Amino acid sequence: MSINKENAIQDILSRFEDMANTILRQLDLIEEVMSQGETEVPANIAKEIASNEKKIDKLDVKIGEKIVNTIVLQKPVASDLRQMMAIYQMVGDLERIGDLVTNIAGSIPRIKDEAVFERLSDVISNMLISSVNMVRKSILSFINNDKEYAIWTIKNDSVIDELNHKLIKKTVKKSKLPKETQDMLLSFININSIISNIERIADHATNVAEASIYSLEGTDIRHKQIDLDGDEL
Repeated sequence: MSINKENAIQDILSRFEDMANTILRQLDLIEEVMSQGETEVPANIAKEIASNEKKIDKLDVKIGEKIVNTIVLQKPVASDLRQMMAIYQMVGDLERIGDLVTNIAGSIPRIKDEAVFERLSDVISNMLISSVNMVRKSILSFINNDKEYAIWTIKNDSVIDELNHKLIKKTVKKSKLPKETQDMLLSFININSIISNIERIADHATNVAEASIYSLEGTDIRHKQIDLDGDEL
């Protein structure tokens, strides 16, 4: 591999890790807010989330440009090209995870019935923790060349889906409260928005894990079922 090509690829990898770490920081911040069970986002956290979101958007664009330039100018070999395409796909999913964190942070202050949110916050928080863990392991799968982390992430997507269904049922039961309570209804709407965004974070983590396996093995497992050993069913 030429020095120029190696430097170009290392630059992309470095920027990808920077973006990944910023996404993980965003998830840690929103996890901290959710764990409190309150309907306020502290000003310092809201400010950092907004600042990180701008950084993520810039990295999304810059990494995409770097990948295109590297492919066109450096003509990477098949394995390097596969890695570049996997990073390109993962960057898109990570950027969307960043958007979802921003959505969650925006929905929390719009919840008017704090009592309802407090009763559900523990389950929502646990769901978020599971999704964050999926994102973390999917990223580590790529960075550490560890297929098992990717397999674990893909398998756990169904766990998040099940938690989502349970939360919806629990929310419906709470709807037996007086219908005229407008604040309660608004809270349900925003709680459902938070739940949906958390579930989508897990979906994107699965996409990152699939891209990691593609980079490692050249195998596209999207839309396929795999068993616990990573074999296609």
